Amino acid sequence: MTSRIGCRELRVSARGRELLRVPELDVAAGEVLAVLGPNGAGKSTLLRALGHLGHLHRTGDVLLDGRVAGPRELRAAIAAVLQRPILRRGTVAGNAAAGLRLRGVGRAEARRRSAPWLDALGIGHLAERRASTLSGGEAQRVAIARALAVAPRVLLLDEPFAGLDATTRADLLADLRTVLDGLDTATVLVTHDRHEAMALAGRTALLVAGRIRQLGPTARVLDHPVDLDCARLVGFTNVLPPAVTGRPRLAAARPEHCVVGGDGDGLRIPGTVRRVVPLGAATRVDVDTEAGTLACRSVDANGLGPGAPVTVSVPEAALRPIPTNGAFVAT
Repeated sequence: MTSRIGCRELRVSARGRELLRVPELDVAAGEVLAVLGPNGAGKSTLLRALGHLGHLHRTGDVLLDGRVAGPRELRAAIAAVLQRPILRRGTVAGNAAAGLRLRGVGRAEARRRSAPWLDALGIGHLAERRASTLSGGEAQRVAIARALAVAPRVLLLDEPFAGLDATTRADLLADLRTVLDGLDTATVLVTHDRHEAMALAGRTALLVAGRIRQLGPTARVLDHPVDLDCARLVGFTNVLPPAVTGRPRLAAARPEHCVVGGDGDGLRIPGTVRRVVPLGAATRVDVDTEAGTLACRSVDANGLGPGAPVTVSVPEAALRPIPTNGAFVAT
């Protein structure tokens, strides 16, 4: 893989405490890498360090096309989209052209070059609307169009879907996937949502407490976590000890695979209902068992209530063995 953006021995610290340490990371031209982690893991810090955004106490090297790059080179090559888009006064078209204008492109040319990105993101018809009247999803589309209009070699996306409702988020995910598929840009997507990683990224890095714990093809990383922190991060939140599974080490399962009252082969774990939470089309049932409290789904929640005896069914195929060493693994 030829790296477009990368780093070596990258460290960020504040007040004597190390916030982030990444010995090596590379993102190729045309690739989308998702960086998935919980709040406070260092995801945004990594993005800021790669892009020389803001003031950080940083050591190590950031590489552009395989060579050590300084702030000026990186800022010329990189465009960033943040969680909360910052739009200027004026029209949508003017905002989409703003990045080009800052790079010295004339007004008419900047608008000409940015207009196709508004179209690609489904908001070309809003070009003459005042930016202050946009919804959150529309504003985020303008921010992405502004970033893409400068033809960046590297695109940094920091939680670009945060705060959007489910329908708006799904539509923007689909449109952004279509746009990114045709680019030679190296994209780093910071997110806490595994579904966003699956929708957009060919590879995913799991970042926990400032360290990359796992890195590899997205489907494998999301389905085969290498330690307990990674398992919980990608949705395997029900942890089952060997005494329950009969396996030699810990195993984990996602709540959607743990069914109250289910049939079929696999584990059958007795317990009592702690609570029942209707979630629209599905019902979550928390069940107290010898493995602890398991979050489950219910086939039929009628008659279930706190204290009711139930059995939780978990298919063998839904279980994932969990190593316990916590060391970085490339998968």
